[in-house]
Amino acid sequence: MAKLFFRHAAMNSGKSTQLLQIAHNYEHQGRRVSLFTAAIDGRFGVGQISSRLGVSRSAAVFDATTHFDAQLVGAVDCVLIDEAQFLAPDQVCQLHRLAHLCDIPVIAFGLRSDFRGEPFPGAAWLLALAEDIEEIKTICLCGRKATMHLRVDASGRRLNQGPQVEIGDADRYRSVCARCFYAG
Repeated sequence: MAKLFFRHAAMNSGKSTQLLQIAHNYEHQGRRVSLFTAAIDGRFGVGQISSRLGVSRSAAVFDATTHFDAQLVGAVDCVLIDEAQFLAPDQVCQLHRLAHLCDIPVIAFGLRSDFRGEPFPGAAWLLALAEDIEEIKTICLCGRKATMHLRVDASGRRLNQGPQVEIGDADRYRSVCARCFYAG
């Protein structure tokens, strides 16, 4: 029985690496997979899912206008979504329906919250609808489990204001534990 899976973690935890490994495993078994990543995320090139370990792969992109259920029925054995925090709530509902009505597993990878500790709408809906939720772990500089993010400026100083979405990598964000998040 297919279901909607949500794999969440702080940045730099290996989410994309796991997604690419799952795609490889499905394809090794002769299964068809469909990979998606957010059109807004061009850090490694638009339509690229890239692991910091050096593995990369092309993927279809999604934005607010993408209708998943219309383009995937009967075409794939598994759907893999990177940067799932950028999904719109109705897209999470589409993916949930796809899993249950078409028996296609959907595995979404993403962040739960932004640099202010506020949930991304897509992540909140994934937490509400996914039948299987797993935290992928990484560590804070202090050694505790990192679950949150700080946005920093070019000098490494914490930023507390700004738009929820600002694409960046280790130069703009730090994965931290809750204690370091609140301590600043």
